[in-house]
Amino acid sequence: MDEELATGDSRDLPAGHPTRPPTLDEGDRPSRSVRDAVGQDAARRGFSLDPGQAPAVEALDALAARLADPVPGGLNGLYLWGPVGRGKTWLMDVFHATVGRLALGSGRGPGARAVRVHFHDFLRRLHGERFQRGSIDAALDAILGDADLVCFDEFHVHDAGDAMLVARAVRTLDARGVRVVLTSNYPPSGLMPSPAYHHLFVPTIDLLTARLDVVEVGGHRDHRRAPSEDVAGFRGGSFVWPATYARLAAAGLDRPGAAEATTVRIGSREHAVLAVRGDVVWLGFGHWCAGRTAVSDVLHLAERFGTVVLDGVPALGAQAPDTGQRFANLVDVLCDRDVPLHVLAHQDPDETLRRHGEEGVALDVERTASRLALLRRLGPVALGR
Repeated sequence: MDEELATGDSRDLPAGHPTRPPTLDEGDRPSRSVRDAVGQDAARRGFSLDPGQAPAVEALDALAARLADPVPGGLNGLYLWGPVGRGKTWLMDVFHATVGRLALGSGRGPGARAVRVHFHDFLRRLHGERFQRGSIDAALDAILGDADLVCFDEFHVHDAGDAMLVARAVRTLDARGVRVVLTSNYPPSGLMPSPAYHHLFVPTIDLLTARLDVVEVGGHRDHRRAPSEDVAGFRGGSFVWPATYARLAAAGLDRPGAAEATTVRIGSREHAVLAVRGDVVWLGFGHWCAGRTAVSDVLHLAERFGTVVLDGVPALGAQAPDTGQRFANLVDVLCDRDVPLHVLAHQDPDETLRRHGEEGVALDVERTASRLALLRRLGPVALGR
């Protein structure tokens, strides 16, 4: 199993929480319950739990308590859903860290494993492994191994092709009796929202709701938007509009000239970029969002480069929906991988994401806006001009 699939960055975090999954200090004694672990981690970080998180904490604690029991047939576990920034990922990360330690002392044997997977990474691997190995069963073996419990973060289904693959994977996990915990911004009924394809995914939705306890993670506060002194990783980026020389300089950027244009090879394709300067890559919106690129291409960039600059971002309401979705995917991947992103736009973030009628922008506008809010804003108001 790839190391990247065993852990992941915590992006859906309460105010004051760090951007890394929780870990025990050297002298800490492992908690015997998820409820205690959540409380201890919150106290250590200096914040209070939101009442809207309480049902999820209780459900995760109950699931952890029955992990040593035989699975009663088929899938078993939790589907945690709610708006962006309500702490779903943080709660799942505490759960994953806690049950991993509990499994080591549970006497369940060396095969007992809990795997944490970000859904973007999972889909990329699933497509690739299925193509290489010829079956969903073999692909899941390669990705998840003999895991007893799988935690899927940011579970979503927008693409019809992905939907069919996910449906087969869910049926296979059901046949294996694997326990799962899913976090999502959507209730099960909101998966695969396209009216043209939703009915094809309904059997999978029915299976998920029949097998899993569906728990809403509520609350009125988007914790991602809370002020933070953390300016590392993704938060170290900026949203610059319009990208004048002075504003680029304030962000520590210098726009490349035409002579610096080059390509980056990903698989069998050469992708155009505006410049590569050490571990910094400059991307043009036209190729990377309006062109035919995939999430796997952005994942490659996140693995190869330390900073990404996306230049020439227009108002997405005037663009095709697929263009908006690619922009959202790029923001998602870089945020999840904690890679600094500098967005150079023609307008402010609100106007960039504003929907005009039914066309344009991505499906996950709220999630994208929440993540862009983490970036330092450099515009006319910010610079006093």
